[in-house]
Amino acid sequence: AGKPMICCVVERALAARNVDRAIVATDDERILAAVKSAGYEAVMTSTEHLSGTDRIAEIAASIADADIIVNVQGDEPLISPLTIERAINAMGEEGKWGKGEEGKGEGVREEIGIVTTWEPIESAVDVLNPDVVKIVVDDRERAIYFSRSPVPYPREAVRRHGSIEAAISAEPALLRSFRKHTGLYVYRRDVLLQFAQWPQSVLERLESLEQLRALENGINIKAIEASALSIGVDTIEDLERVRQLVSSFKFQVSSSV
Repeated sequence: AGKPMICCVVERALAARNVDRAIVATDDERILAAVKSAGYEAVMTSTEHLSGTDRIAEIAASIADADIIVNVQGDEPLISPLTIERAINAMGEEGKWGKGEEGKGEGVREEIGIVTTWEPIESAVDVLNPDVVKIVVDDRERAIYFSRSPVPYPREAVRRHGSIEAAISAEPALLRSFRKHTGLYVYRRDVLLQFAQWPQSVLERLESLEQLRALENGINIKAIEASALSIGVDTIEDLERVRQLVSSFKFQVSSSV
């Protein structure tokens, strides 16, 4: 749409009504220059970071007056500002003491350190695509696992039909078992800074998914449904899909959205 993709992402973040400030954290001078020339804030960070979460933790360490830090990944030009707002609000709600579970008295809760979002998966192609990260969520909206593989695996349906593709084709309702993880995290600042002190975990290295480091270290992650679908741009094909959507006006990328 005539502008760097990262600037589209900044606009979407700033359009969220409960976001006070948007900073692009980068280790690339070209990104820094593109963002600053567009009038937005950008900061150079270390080239040694192992994940985006580690990178934003470097910036968060210098922002002592922020209790909540939001990570909108730079490949999400179509993310809805309302999705960002709802994720931040969910973190705020988790910070309140509520009624405890039955038999455990008042004020008992499992503290949430991170809130993230998910979207429905609409095709077998996305179920099998390793660039589409799948998330498994329990009935309390707690994330159980993230994977590039098809999870949860519909074993009996695959046995009946021979493959996941055939199973989904024969039983379309199976698609409701799968959720796509959106590139958005809301952190309590103290949890984010703690996260950056931990070494990469085994599962994180295997799947190349930084959120698994949090799960492996006992951080509770709440996962809520996104308010609208988005497309993370991981491949040239993703980029072309986004360009087509924007050019056909099916999505807008301005801050007025």
